[in-house]
Amino acid sequence: MQVVTDERLALFAEMEGKYEQKDTDYFVSLLEHPDYVVRTRATCILVDFGGEDKIPYIAKVLKNDDNELVRHEAAFSLGQMSYSSAIPPLIDATLHDPSMFVRHEAAIALGVVGNLDAKDALEKALNDPDKPVVESAVVALSNIEFMEKLSKNEKFAKLTGG
Repeated sequence: MQVVTDERLALFAEMEGKYEQKDTDYFVSLLEHPDYVVRTRATCILVDFGGEDKIPYIAKVLKNDDNELVRHEAAFSLGQMSYSSAIPPLIDATLHDPSMFVRHEAAIALGVVGNLDAKDALEKALNDPDKPVVESAVVALSNIEFMEKLSKNEKFAKLTGG
């Protein structure tokens, strides 16, 4: 199996030019490309561009892509972006994605975002039939609890002049 085809190389060269131009529309269109490698790369590039306006596109990939690797990358990316608007799609994936691989990554991403809104879903994920998902939920919950304590300590320090 040839991993890098001539067609893929030509497209990657085109993508490089579009990346330099920060052409969001171009990369959004690639999220529908038949090649899962291209869809994965387009997901990463949109995240690299940054901005909360990219969340709906990445969330759609997470919900609808037929390849679990692409959905996994979308879950990871939403976590890295750390916007609270990423929480609903990540919760949905944590609790409902057919792939254990994706549920695990979505749970971890919820912990990275670190928002209390994710706690209920992560507690439900503790009952997932797959151990890696349960373990990911434990890690995510502990991260959220740590961040919660940290923010309370910061508030306390400000109140006490510390």
